[in-house]
Amino acid sequence: MRKLIQILLASATLIATPVFADLKIAVLNYQMALLESDAAKRYAVDAEKKFGPQLDKLKRLEDDAKRIQDRVSKDGEKMSQGERERLELEFKQKARDFQFQSKELNDAKAVSDRDMLKQLKPKLDKAVEEVIKSGDYDFVFERGAVVDVKPQYDITRRVIERMNQLR
Repeated sequence: MRKLIQILLASATLIATPVFADLKIAVLNYQMALLESDAAKRYAVDAEKKFGPQLDKLKRLEDDAKRIQDRVSKDGEKMSQGERERLELEFKQKARDFQFQSKELNDAKAVSDRDMLKQLKPKLDKAVEEVIKSGDYDFVFERGAVVDVKPQYDITRRVIERMNQLR
C-alpha cells in the first residue's frame, strides 16, 4: 500500500511539474518595503523631532524615580520615618506621572503612525502593482509565508525603488 502511494505521488509530481515550470513566482516583504521607503525614513526623522521632547521628559521622570528608589533602598534604614514616607510618596507620584505621560505619548505616536500609514499605503500598493505587472508574475507571496527564498525571487527592493520614484 505504501509503495502504491509513493508511486502515485511521484506520478502526480511528474505530471504537475510542466504546469508549474512556466509560472513566475516572487516574494515581497511588504513591511520592509513600507519602512525602507524614503517617505517612511523622513517620517521617522520628523517623528523623532516631534516626540523627542516628550521622550526626554519621560527619561528624566524615570531617572528621578530610580534615584529616589535607590536612595530609599540604600539609606532607608538610616532615614526618619517621615523622610522615608515622603520619598516613597514622591516615588509613587513620579511613577504615576511616568505611566500617564507614557500612555499619552504612545497614543499620540500611534495616531501619527496611523496617519502616516494612511498616506503611504496607496503609494505602496501602486508600487507593488506596477512591479508585479512589469515582471508579469503569476504568484507573489508575502515574505513571512516563505521559509527561504533565493534573492532573485525577492522583489522587495524593486518595490522600494518604485515607491521612491512615485510622487
